[in-house]
Amino acid sequence: MSRRYSRIAEALCLAVACSFIVSQAVASTPITLGDAWGQVLQTNPSLMAGDRNVGIAEGERRQAGVIPNPELSWEVEDTRSATRTTTVQISQPIELGGKRGARIEMAERGIDSAAIGQEQLRNELRAEVVGAFQGALLAKMRQELAEQSQRLSERGVAVVDARVKAGKASALEASRARLQYEEVRLEAARARDQHINAMNQLLALIGASSTNGEPSLSGDVTDMPAIPSEVALLSRLDKVPQMRLARVEIDRQEAGIEVEKSRRIPDLTVSLGSQYSSADRERVNLVGLSMPLPLFDRNQGNVLAASRRADQARDLRNAAELRLRSEVQQAYQQWRTAQGAISGFEGGLLASADTALENTTRGFQMGKFGFIDVLDAQRTLIDVRSRYLQALGEALDAWVRLERIYGDLSAQADSY
Repeated sequence: MSRRYSRIAEALCLAVACSFIVSQAVASTPITLGDAWGQVLQTNPSLMAGDRNVGIAEGERRQAGVIPNPELSWEVEDTRSATRTTTVQISQPIELGGKRGARIEMAERGIDSAAIGQEQLRNELRAEVVGAFQGALLAKMRQELAEQSQRLSERGVAVVDARVKAGKASALEASRARLQYEEVRLEAARARDQHINAMNQLLALIGASSTNGEPSLSGDVTDMPAIPSEVALLSRLDKVPQMRLARVEIDRQEAGIEVEKSRRIPDLTVSLGSQYSSADRERVNLVGLSMPLPLFDRNQGNVLAASRRADQARDLRNAAELRLRSEVQQAYQQWRTAQGAISGFEGGLLASADTALENTTRGFQMGKFGFIDVLDAQRTLIDVRSRYLQALGEALDAWVRLERIYGDLSAQADSY
């Protein structure tokens, strides 16, 4: 028995080990932006809930086309068996004035609205994924640059300590070096915290877990799509989901006007029945027509309200166009400004600041410069790197704002 239990234990250990290896392999697989977006498409509850809206609208469309049910009635006059009269009757309402067609038209516009609304939700979610994924890459770069600055500051402390021991520098310069190091160390700690928060935000968005360790991201924060020109973006503004949704809403409200107008015409009710008189012992067939007289209530209030809702929809469409046009223009200008700054930093400012610090540190070691010059060079490099990260962040923000409006810009590049 002990040998049997030992085999079972070995099998369990092997299964646990295999599971651990598989989980580690999955955790170590770099996640791309496409992977993150694919995960959101499969698991995001908001997107799944949005898909239900289309089914809801289709159900409303089916109900809008249903014919009213007939009504069966049974009536007894005089409860005495010898003189009672029993009536059985079936009534069928017949809709007049095009009510059914008007309801169907309005419900179909509801289906269009639900489909476009889902497309808009998908664009907004993709923008969030892009912002979270690229933001995590940016936070990682910020952490790496902060750690580089910390190492440079440590080097500066070591250099000035050596010169103090050699009697070639004052203790004040050593104090300045340590103060600079503490500032840089705190900045590095903040950068690490920001990177952790950015990764947690990304994992929460894509529905992943960090229990198996922090996953690695495959991508470059400086790799951004080619944004079309401002003229090209504005020329396609009418095709974005927000504008299409606004136009569909106008159509839906106008269909609502037709629904309310159709209700001004009363419906006709046709009745067929049979009446039996116990006193006369005779059966009489009944045929009837009934219709309300529209003397007072002609649905005039609902028609007016529907007309005002249609006017409101047109106003909201115009407001949406103005808002989106301004948003696109601001995002595009922000993109251009950020890209110009990024080009300047990558074109020489970063390298020049790094070279200046290296030369100043060497000159200080040789006694050509004071340590205040080294501190200035360090602060300049840190400032240049900080402004470079800020420019990347502004470019990312502009990219996300445009993606929220237009969707995947890289997939639409050929259509501009």
